[in-house]
Amino acid sequence: MRDKIFYVICFGFVFGVLFRSFIFVNLFVAIFLGVIALALILFFDLISKNKWGVITGVFILAISLGILRFHVTDRLAPDIFESQVNQQVSFSGKIVDESDIRENNQKLTVETMKNDEKIKILITTNFSESFRYGDEINFSGKLEKPGNFITDQGKEFDYINYLRKDGIYYIMNYVNVEIISYGNGNFIKSALFSVKEKFLEKMNFVMASPENLLMGGLILGEKSSFSQDLRQSFVDTGTIHIVALSGYNITIVAEWFMKLFSFLPKNLGIGMGILAILLFILMTGGSSTAVRAGIMATLALIARATGRNYDVARALILAGIFMILFNPFILVYDVSFQLSFIATVAVIFLAPKIEKHFLWVTTRFELRDIISVTCAAYVLVLPFILYKMGNLSLVALPANILILPFIPFTMLLGFLTGFMGVFWYVFAVPLGYISYLFLHYELGVINFFANIPFASFSIPNFPLILTLLIYAYFIYKLFGRSLKSFFKPEKEI
Repeated sequence: MRDKIFYVICFGFVFGVLFRSFIFVNLFVAIFLGVIALALILFFDLISKNKWGVITGVFILAISLGILRFHVTDRLAPDIFESQVNQQVSFSGKIVDESDIRENNQKLTVETMKNDEKIKILITTNFSESFRYGDEINFSGKLEKPGNFITDQGKEFDYINYLRKDGIYYIMNYVNVEIISYGNGNFIKSALFSVKEKFLEKMNFVMASPENLLMGGLILGEKSSFSQDLRQSFVDTGTIHIVALSGYNITIVAEWFMKLFSFLPKNLGIGMGILAILLFILMTGGSSTAVRAGIMATLALIARATGRNYDVARALILAGIFMILFNPFILVYDVSFQLSFIATVAVIFLAPKIEKHFLWVTTRFELRDIISVTCAAYVLVLPFILYKMGNLSLVALPANILILPFIPFTMLLGFLTGFMGVFWYVFAVPLGYISYLFLHYELGVINFFANIPFASFSIPNFPLILTLLIYAYFIYKLFGRSLKSFFKPEKEI
C-alpha cells in the first residue's frame, strides 16, 4: 500500500504540472479540486474503508498540488516592462551567468531591478569586449519579447517557453554595452567559472580547431561556438548527444573512473565514479543542466554497478519530482531534462534486456556494453527526437558504434591535457597531441557519414498521438509486470 501511495503521489503531481503546462486552470478551481480530494480520502479511509477510493483521492490531491505549483511559478512572470517593449531603452544590471559564445556573437543573461523586482533580460552583443559572470554593466538598445521560430527541420521551436523556464521574458539584440565594475557575483560560482575558463584556455592552447571544439563539447558540453555546418553534421549523424550535458554522457566519464579504480573494493569504486561526476559538474560551472545530468548519471551508475534497478527506479522518480518541484517549467519546456530522463531509463532498464542480442560482440574494451547501451538509448529517445526535432538519422547506429568506444579514453585525455596545462605547458603537449589524433578520427567518422546522400531526413509533422502510443508500448514492455502487480488487489490478512 505504501509503494502504491508513493507512485500515485509522484505521477499525480507530474500529471498536474503537465496539464497546467498546456491548459490554464483557475487558482480557485485547483484549490476546490484539492478540497474534494481531501474529502474523498477521509470518506474512503474512515467510513467506506475502500483502499482504491483512498488511492483515487490521493491521486486527485497530487494533481491539484501539481497545478498549484505551476500556477505559483507562472504568476511570478514580470510585466513591469510591457509598456517599453519595442522601444529604445537603457538599463544597468549584473551578468548572472557565463557568456554564451556563439559563432558570430555572444549572449549574456543580465539581471536588472525595477520597483524592487528582479528581471532577467537576454542580450546579444558582438565580440568587442570579453564579459564574465558578475560584471556590472550599462546596456542600451531595443527591448523586445522573444518569439518562436521555424527550425531547419521545419519544426516550430518554442523559444518563448525555452527562455521562460530560466526566468527570461525579454530580449535585446546587438545592444551597446559598457562595463561598470567586475567581480560582483557569487564567490563560489565565480571560482567555478574561473576554473572552467582556465581549463579551456590551456586545453585550446595545445589543440587546433575544430578538434578543440569537439573536446570542449565532450567534457564540458561546450557546443555553442560550433559552426552551423559542424553542428548540422552532428545532428545528421545522430551524434549530437556526445557534446551535450546529459546523464548518459556523464555516465561514460563515471564508468571510466570506476574501471581505473576497479582494484579497490566495490563500494569505493562506485564512490570514485560519483566523485568523477561531482568533478564534472564543478568543471562545467555547476549549471542547473549539469546538476540535473549529474543526478541522472549517479542513479544510472549505482543501478548498473549494483543491479538494484527497482530501488534506483524509485530514486530516479523522486529525483525527477524534486527537479520539477524546483522548476515546473522543465517538464515540458526543457529538452535536455527530458532527453536525460529518457536516456537514463534506457541505460538502467532497456540496456540489460537487449544485451543478450549482442553476444556476438566482443567484451574487449567494454565494446558489447557500449553497443547495447548505445542502441538502448537511441531506440528509447528516437520517438521523442522525431516528435520534438523532426530529424531521423539513418546512419546514427553505425556512426555511434564507430565513435563511442573511443569517447571515454578521449575524454580522459582531455581532462589530463587541461589539468596538466594548468601546471606546465610541456606536460600538456604530448597528451594534447594524442587527444588530437582521437578527435581527428571521431570528426572524420562524423564527416564521412554526414556526407552520405540521404544520411538523414526531416519529418516535420511526426504525430504526437503516435509518439504517445510508442512510449505506451515501451512502458508496457519494460514495466508490464510491475503495472500488473500495482493494480492487483492486495490479499486480506
